[in-house]
Amino acid sequence: MIMEVRAAEVLALRSAILQRNAALRETANVAPTTSAARGVEEAGTSRTSFASTLTQAIQKVNSLQEQEDVATESYERGETTDIATVALIQQRASVSFEATLQVRNKVLSAYKDIMNMAL
Repeated sequence: MIMEVRAAEVLALRSAILQRNAALRETANVAPTTSAARGVEEAGTSRTSFASTLTQAIQKVNSLQEQEDVATESYERGETTDIATVALIQQRASVSFEATLQVRNKVLSAYKDIMNMAL
């Protein structure tokens, strides 16, 4: 019974996502020619956009970590005396890293839930 409810929830979520993707595609004036082509295009676009978004987010976090390293080293060498700016850069890097870890944990949790579902 619970698995049937979960399966129904997953299917409802999937259809909501597909509807939103279709609405976004219509807004962007991108219209696939056939329904089969649209299904293939949706799958490829979703995968590509998710992967590229994830890659960009990780690169941004990496960039913030590198900026934090440079600012900290500059302060330690005495080249910078503005401790407030250094502390702000450190906090920004720390918060972005923690947010990335939380997103990773949620994705892993969702993956485990999906793998444990019996359809």
